[in-house]
Amino acid sequence: MLRSMTAFASAEADDGQGTLAIELRSVNHRYLELGLRLPDELRSLEPVMRERVAARLARGKVDLGLRWRPAVGAASIAIDQERVGHLAEAAQAMAAKFPQMQVEFTSLLGWPGVLIERGTDLESLREKALAVLDAALDDMTAARGREGERLGGFLRERLDGIERIVADVRTHLPEVRAALRARFDTRLAELKQPLEPGRIEQEVVLQLQRIDVDEELDRLTAHVAEARRIFGLKEAVGRRLDFLMQEFNREANTLGSKAADPRTTNAAVELKVLIEQMREQVQNLE
Repeated sequence: MLRSMTAFASAEADDGQGTLAIELRSVNHRYLELGLRLPDELRSLEPVMRERVAARLARGKVDLGLRWRPAVGAASIAIDQERVGHLAEAAQAMAAKFPQMQVEFTSLLGWPGVLIERGTDLESLREKALAVLDAALDDMTAARGREGERLGGFLRERLDGIERIVADVRTHLPEVRAALRARFDTRLAELKQPLEPGRIEQEVVLQLQRIDVDEELDRLTAHVAEARRIFGLKEAVGRRLDFLMQEFNREANTLGSKAADPRTTNAAVELKVLIEQMREQVQNLE
C-alpha cells in the first residue's frame, strides 16, 4: 500500500461539556516518532493514544495536539488549597536566600494543578477524546493514501521509462557485439605475426564477456516487476522500496562500467536519473 508520510488532519467534537479538537501533523521519518500535547485533564490518555496512533501509522514524525475548551457555565473553578499551601511553604523557605523575590497572584494561579475545574465528567471526556482521535486518524490515513497514490503514479511512470531503456539497450546489443568483433578482426589483420585460431576465438570470447550486460538488464527487468508487486502489498512498503532503489542503482552503475558503446553509456546515465528521481519520492512513503 502506497501511503505518504506527509499529511495533516483534524477533528472536533462538542459533547455539551465543551469542545475537543485534535490536530495531527506528520512528516518524513525513518521510524514512527510521536509527540503529544495534551491538556492536564487528559494526560492519563497518553499511553492509550500512543497505542492507537501506532496501530494506524507505521512511520513518520507525528505531532498530536489536543485542545479542550469547556463550555461556559459547564464547570465551576476552585483553588486547590493544599497545593497552594505547599507552594507558600516553598516560597517562605526561599525567601531567606532571595529577599527581593516576589510572587504574583496571577503567576501562582498558572501553576499546574492550582486551579481545579469541578463538574466535568472526566470519564465521558476521555471517551470523547479517543473518539475524536479515531476520527482524526481516519482523516490522516485517507490523506496519506491520496498522496501515496499520487506518488505511485510518478513512480510507475519512471518504471515504464526504465523498461523502455532496457528494451532499447537489448535492441542495439547485437550491433555492439558485431562492432567489437569487427574492431578485433581489424587489429588482427594489422599484426604481422599470425596467431593461432583457437587463441583468437578465446580472446574474442573474453572481450565479449567483459561487455556482456545481459545479466544487468535481466536484473533491472526483475527489479521493475518486484517494484510493481510491492505496490500492491497491503502493508507499509517504503522501506522495501528504499532497499530496492539501491539494487536498481547498483545495476545501473554496473551497466555504465561495462558500456562499450555511447548508446549504452547514455542509457546508463538516463537510468540513474530515473532511479534517483524514484529514490527521492520513495523517501516520502510510509
